[in-house]
Amino acid sequence: MKTSRLAREAAGIGKTSELVTRRQTRSFATSLNAFSANGAATTFAAKQEDNDDDGSSLSSLSSSGARDIEDAAGTSSARKRKRGIATPGTTVTTVETTTRISPRKSAMKAEDESPAKIKKGRKQPAKKVVNELGEVDIHPPANWEIIYEAVQEMRKKVLAPVDTMGCESLAEDTRSPRDKRFQTLIALMLSSQTKDTTNALAMSRLKHELPPPGFTLEGILAVDPVRLNELIYAVGFHNNKTRYIKATAQILVDKFDSEIPDTIEGLISLPGVGPKMAYLCMSAAWGRDEGIGVDVHVHRITNLWGWHKTRQPEETRAALEAWLPREKWHEINHLLVGFGQTICLPVGRKCGECTLSTQRLCPGAVAQKSRVVRKKRKIEEVIGDGGEGVKEEVESVLVKNEDV
Repeated sequence: MKTSRLAREAAGIGKTSELVTRRQTRSFATSLNAFSANGAATTFAAKQEDNDDDGSSLSSLSSSGARDIEDAAGTSSARKRKRGIATPGTTVTTVETTTRISPRKSAMKAEDESPAKIKKGRKQPAKKVVNELGEVDIHPPANWEIIYEAVQEMRKKVLAPVDTMGCESLAEDTRSPRDKRFQTLIALMLSSQTKDTTNALAMSRLKHELPPPGFTLEGILAVDPVRLNELIYAVGFHNNKTRYIKATAQILVDKFDSEIPDTIEGLISLPGVGPKMAYLCMSAAWGRDEGIGVDVHVHRITNLWGWHKTRQPEETRAALEAWLPREKWHEINHLLVGFGQTICLPVGRKCGECTLSTQRLCPGAVAQKSRVVRKKRKIEEVIGDGGEGVKEEVESVLVKNEDV
């Protein structure tokens, strides 16, 4: 029976489709066997037998380059398992990540959804106003009393080094009033460029290690400069301070009748004594508040609040004395020094713990940097040829600073 060319081509396509379908079925089965546990070698042998059973038509189809996705998957899986057989062990790693955030960061997040964006207060500096008589009056900052009282409350909660080791508290109570005033002057001279803790240590050595008559004007005059330098070695610029103390002791004998001066001019005339020391000494030793002792903390913090804009501590003293009530001239130094030692630090201010920041009273408030510790714990399980696993734990710690 004669058939048309079109019918013959259609019959040929049907046979080819049947072969392809059969090829896909056997290939898919081979692929599944390749992924079964511990069956790589058996699968590879079975695949070779299947290929031999397919006959010449299947072999010719494979050699012609007609490969589908299942063929590729089966072949690659078999090869991967074959390489795995030669590998002595398999490592399975489980990573557990634990993040620990500081309590300060958690507390601030509870208060504000976006705590990194601290809303600063507005600067309200002291103002110069000309009155009806043409005289210049200084009006204090509008919110200075609120800020002052807030700092007083914060200072009550935290003990600062100046509270226990300040220059005013270092003189020996058992000494005479004259000797106590002299020790207060020496403590102030040693305190320049020195922390309170270090200054207290040097003062303690002078009290206990100076030969008789001890820590007095006469004792300082009698001690050898080399020995004096050894006793105050811990303070900053101890070589210069040794010379200043010896020279001051002699000046007190020659010009001030073995007593410290009771005027600002007299105190400033002593070597190594500046305005800040003179005003603090007048308050602590003589009980007279003739000026404000402005150190780096008072100068820095009052400028940070925007009360004034000054460059030198003496400018700050003049600006504060123009409007601050006289009864606060002595206490403001002790108040702001302690505040600068505990909360408003020169480096790394703790604005997150400051009431002025939360109440938007401080123009210098900054976003807090918090220490975040992330711990990564890895569990590694090594499976050997015998099927036995050995677990190892590896822990790594990542510490970094993030905005609170």
